[in-house]
Amino acid sequence: MIRTKDITKSFGHLQVLKGISLTIRESEIVAIVGPSGAGKTTLLQIIGTLDTPDSGELHINDTWIHGMNDRSLSAFRNRNIGFVFQFHQLLPEFTALENVMIPALIAREKHVQAEKRAKELLDFMGLSDRITHKPAELSGGEKQRVAVARALINNPAVILADEPSGSLDTKNKEELHALFFELRDRMKQTFVLVTHDEKLAANADRIIHIRDGIII
Repeated sequence: MIRTKDITKSFGHLQVLKGISLTIRESEIVAIVGPSGAGKTTLLQIIGTLDTPDSGELHINDTWIHGMNDRSLSAFRNRNIGFVFQFHQLLPEFTALENVMIPALIAREKHVQAEKRAKELLDFMGLSDRITHKPAELSGGEKQRVAVARALINNPAVILADEPSGSLDTKNKEELHALFFELRDRMKQTFVLVTHDEKLAANADRIIHIRDGIII
């Protein structure tokens, strides 16, 4: 479903990725682990088409990503990749419902359909009574669940998460991790997670260890 071949990336004279080749299968939860500075987040950004490698290939669902122009790439990203960040990145001026709807509206989904789908996802997340609340009125755990719902709105091929539970307390962290596995089981959702959380990594279907820009 996702395949990288010989991905390299440098920033100035520092080579961060030194030929990364990996395959991620559909409905798999993969944890990418390694020390700070190993290249984990850089790799995630390249898989998410937010950055481009210096060399190598990226294929997602049999689509060769680097043969696409910027407009096609943006549309592909919107439809096929969901993102969950450490600090949720919700827009503060919008309600939970509106935040979840945004990617669907960008994809030119009809408003009524986007709203219906967003409400279904928020209900699944246990947030049906919080849909009119803005981020400042939500707890940390609630904000991350809204962020997960937003990532799911366009039925993406994969969700990429960078330290998704890093800002949460133990209870909310465990609930978020359980949610990922429930989504894998019930919706066949694929996840690629960059994490320092040993418990989350240990429960993943597969762990990829990166050190000094290579898979070990």
